Amino acid sequence: MYSNGVGTAFPIHSDIVGTYISDLGTKEQKERILPKMVTGEMIGCIAMTEPQAGSDLQGIRTSAVKDGNDWILNGSKVFISNGYLANVSLVVAITDPNAKSLAHGISLFLVERGMEGYTRGQPLQKLGQKAVDTCELFFDDVRLPPSALLGQEHKGFYHLMQQLPRERMLVGCLALAHSEYIFEQTRDFLKLNGSLFESQEIQHKLAEFKTDICVGRSFADQCIQLFEEGRLSSSSASMLKYWCTDLTNKIVNECVQQHGQSGCMADNNVARAFVDSRIQSIYGGSNEIMKELIARDIVSKK
Repeated sequence: MYSNGVGTAFPIHSDIVGTYISDLGTKEQKERILPKMVTGEMIGCIAMTEPQAGSDLQGIRTSAVKDGNDWILNGSKVFISNGYLANVSLVVAITDPNAKSLAHGISLFLVERGMEGYTRGQPLQKLGQKAVDTCELFFDDVRLPPSALLGQEHKGFYHLMQQLPRERMLVGCLALAHSEYIFEQTRDFLKLNGSLFESQEIQHKLAEFKTDICVGRSFADQCIQLFEEGRLSSSSASMLKYWCTDLTNKIVNECVQQHGQSGCMADNNVARAFVDSRIQSIYGGSNEIMKELIARDIVSKK
């Protein structure tokens, strides 16, 4: 039933977790983990969100305390995509609670399944994207060796800020592709219903969809080029993520309407798209946070 679902599990594994390890990992981490991620022997997830901290990392409570050369990890994460299947979790934790700001006191760790004290909750029952497992992760005095640290100690926030534009570009591009697919599905459906397809109102609505998608595609192509040149800013990535995910929700909602009652049937591609797309304006940083980042860039003194 969900073979047409939005497959966010794959890019989380390969494009996000794999990239963190490739960019920040030690030689040992890369050689031990990346080949197994390529073959599928290891599945990766990124664990940032907590009950008190979603798009705003200021609420993070999960902590790792030094014990000799090791770290002792305590806390929990929630709404972690790939969390149930993951063999390796990239965990964000506070390592210096006395730092002058949270940005100076966060580190990243690679926590592997089987480590004592590391447990997973059952997959959560979600509105959409049922093709992707999502669960809670719990850390109860998990002892991590020094080799579990990814990147520099206390530099986790900076590592996240370096990677987040790429992740948000990815979310925006996935949302845009989703919009294009649902537009094409709706166009083909209306073609089979000749009287609807000949309606000027319907034609104008399709013209609006096509225009919005083309505008989004043009900006997405520009952001991809900027990324390849190493010039993609946080502001531009935020614009792409917010514009494309809002666009998907708008188009999918309208396409359900164009399908009539059949668009509300669970086995309909557009109905599945309706529930799958809703989360896109929330994960990867809510669109309200995206607007805050864009506004901050506008008003900052440079």
